[in-house]
Amino acid sequence: METDEDQRVIPFQLQFDKPVASQIKIAEWNPEKDLLAMVTEDSKILLHRFNWQRLWTISPGRCITSLCWRPDGKAIAVGLEDGTVSLHDVENGKLLRSLKSHTVAVVCLNWEEDGHLIRDDNGNISTYEDRTSCFFPPAPRVPRMPGVVSGDTGFMDDNEDSFQELSNSSHQRFNILCSGDKDGSICFSIFGIFPIGKINIHKFCFPTPLVGTQATYRLLNASIYKVALSKDLCHLIVMCSGELIEDNDASRDRRTAGHGMHGLHSLMLDTSIFWKRKNELHQVAQQASNIEDLTEVIRASLSVMCKQWSDAMHTFHEKFDPLSTLIIDHGLDSSPQEEFLSLLGGARTSPPVHQFLVNSLGEVGAKRVSKVVCGAGKELQLIVLNHLQPAAEIIGFRMGELRGLSRWRARYQGVGLDETLINNATEKAGMLLVQVERFMRVLSSVVQQFSNFFNWLLKCIKLLMSEPSDQLLPYNSELAVIFLKFLYDQDPVRKLLELSEADCDIEIELETMQRVKELVHFGGFLDCEYLRRTLAKEFQQMESSFKEAFLMPFSTISEKILCENLLPLFSLPSSPASTSFPVPTSISYYEDSSHAMSSNQTSQNSFIDYISFQIPEESFPEIANCIGIARGFMNDLISVKKGYSSLEAVLLGVPDGYHCVDLSLYKESQIVLLLNETTSSEGSGDACMMIVQANDLPFVSISRSTSLDYWMLHQLKI
Repeated sequence: METDEDQRVIPFQLQFDKPVASQIKIAEWNPEKDLLAMVTEDSKILLHRFNWQRLWTISPGRCITSLCWRPDGKAIAVGLEDGTVSLHDVENGKLLRSLKSHTVAVVCLNWEEDGHLIRDDNGNISTYEDRTSCFFPPAPRVPRMPGVVSGDTGFMDDNEDSFQELSNSSHQRFNILCSGDKDGSICFSIFGIFPIGKINIHKFCFPTPLVGTQATYRLLNASIYKVALSKDLCHLIVMCSGELIEDNDASRDRRTAGHGMHGLHSLMLDTSIFWKRKNELHQVAQQASNIEDLTEVIRASLSVMCKQWSDAMHTFHEKFDPLSTLIIDHGLDSSPQEEFLSLLGGARTSPPVHQFLVNSLGEVGAKRVSKVVCGAGKELQLIVLNHLQPAAEIIGFRMGELRGLSRWRARYQGVGLDETLINNATEKAGMLLVQVERFMRVLSSVVQQFSNFFNWLLKCIKLLMSEPSDQLLPYNSELAVIFLKFLYDQDPVRKLLELSEADCDIEIELETMQRVKELVHFGGFLDCEYLRRTLAKEFQQMESSFKEAFLMPFSTISEKILCENLLPLFSLPSSPASTSFPVPTSISYYEDSSHAMSSNQTSQNSFIDYISFQIPEESFPEIANCIGIARGFMNDLISVKKGYSSLEAVLLGVPDGYHCVDLSLYKESQIVLLLNETTSSEGSGDACMMIVQANDLPFVSISRSTSLDYWMLHQLKI
């Protein structure tokens, strides 16, 4: 008879093979959903369910070097060979954001969130409320460029909600995305979108783990393998290879000669600034990342507007430039504007104008050009009203919020929010709104004059063809004169939209400039030259001021990330090829069961780190085919200072006939090894998965007080 427990057992279901065009080189499980993301050798990302149903496939067009999931499983970060980190939506693979934080290949990614609710100084749970929605409608989207597929510009289309979720991080737990490149640089970004720090492990001076000595060490030619933030965001463990050199005058000669301990090392960095200032960093990142999103809306709006207006003007000149050729062919020494003015003044129509209006342009051509130009003007007005202006207004509001935070020096100067820089950026945001208003006036005037010019031109064509013109719209002769004198061969709209190499300053009367300078004395702004700038130039200045203001938190946090501890793991061959030596490694943090019942246990001590790595036979021929696992590195520094080590280690022997190709530390303190059968033939052997419980392993305390050389590894083998 079956028991209730037997009935609850769900048997495994065998899934059929799904062939792929290329070998899989990276695979990552979604932390919250039944999804597996895989990267093939030809740099395609495949997303499958556990039942092997493929959801989507995308190809970034560049070599993919690393992959990781956002902690809630709703987005995936992809590291590329050119140093870009791109974020993709889990639902459809669309590109959400691209960050160019590195200059070389991103070899590892780690995305960790704060496992505890944010509390204020009194211990109360505090949540950051984004007040923008109380005063403004939903933020505008990036306008679509005609002929461009949505997502190609780096942002979602209008039908997707993921873009808003990515930028609106007020409801998310505080999280940090870490990315390491092959040159030893590690970048940090809040919510994966706001860069907040960058370090290089080559520049660190590592304290010695030996008791009673003051020696310090540096790493040369370091290559990063793995990075992993602790659950409380206070520490970062880095596994890297490199040459460990004592940092003193006597060792500098040896350093240049290439002498030192070359091997795999584990570093522990102090990132406690993320925990200590997470309330402040959360709010700054919330405002800054949204401002960056809105800045992209303005940039795309200007780009779309410039293209649409440029296309319209191209159509206008394409139709009207032949008039100059006709004038020359008839032997006249005149210009199209003068010929049109002569026609407008009631003088006799010249043969080239008659031929142009009746034969070359015609009524249909005039109506088509009028529709194109006036239609483009209306499209530009809609883009300004629906995208550019709302984005500029919300930016102004968010900068006002940051301005208020920057005045709270006791809390926000600690994260680098500088009041002077924020004030300057706030002023530039206000100036942009002034430029938007001016642009709308210029655009409206130009479109009106174009429309009036074409109404007059259609009337002339009808008269020349002896057709009734009563149904045509009326025109204003004075506006037609102004158009011919000032707008026929000039383009003030494009001048406001384009950034060119030439001087794009706008001429302003001295009297107007004097009034602006007088207004500065009343306060509110310090910039007297904003009237001389175009809309594009004003946007460029605003964007530059934002980068300068947000660089301060980036620089401040970077300086506060220091190296606390160093653990040499084993030596590696010092040949040039060893810099890219493939060593399977993994870092994870499990809840410490020995402290699980302690009510006053801090988040820092409630988790214990596990570092696992394959020991290459080239380093230890006597210990063949073994996996090394160390735990307690994060909390070992205090113990070493007290004269003992709390670090523990164990060696796992891989079964004969197999070799490890990948390893990972899984949930519930499980260590998973992917093993391939060793075969002498060219054909591939069988593969299997080996799972061991980390807590059940016979860990042995190891001493770190004798030398910096590797441990007595053969004594640990089980």
